Amino acid sequence: MTEDEFDAFYAAAFPRLTGQLYAFTGDHGEAQDVVQEAFVRAWDRRKSFLADNAPEAWIRTVAVRLAVSRWRRTRRWLELMRKHLPPESTPGPGPEHTALVAALRKLPQAQRLAIVLHHLCDLSVEQVASETGAPVGTVKARLSRGRAALAQHLGPDEADEPVRKEGGRVR
Repeated sequence: MTEDEFDAFYAAAFPRLTGQLYAFTGDHGEAQDVVQEAFVRAWDRRKSFLADNAPEAWIRTVAVRLAVSRWRRTRRWLELMRKHLPPESTPGPGPEHTALVAALRKLPQAQRLAIVLHHLCDLSVEQVASETGAPVGTVKARLSRGRAALAQHLGPDEADEPVRKEGGRVR
């Protein structure tokens, strides 16, 4: 089948096949998709296509099989999703997380980016420098200043505070 013959066959058969597949799938967009995919597959074998004596039947069969395959995939996906539903309620972030995010927001953007890339994304100082376009020394300074600012914003840990005995003395 030449390209012109295939184009003429496509123009004549596509609307008819789409209507048939629409009746089968109940979804016009899905019908168009599977018929189009069947025509794409037929294009690769267009030289021997007319020799089959039933090119429209071949396209219809391929399109139906594609639609059924999509249904099966969708059904398996839905079954999987039903088995693994998300929990009814997800706990919110803890107080430590909230405090860290609030403290990070108080930092200048360059320091915040350096802290996040180095400490949260586990990038080396050299990788942070490469990603931000800043010299290594600048990244080190930003990390140092950022950590100092975070320590101020977060305050001392309870573990770092001295434990006081009755009477106010430190033990």
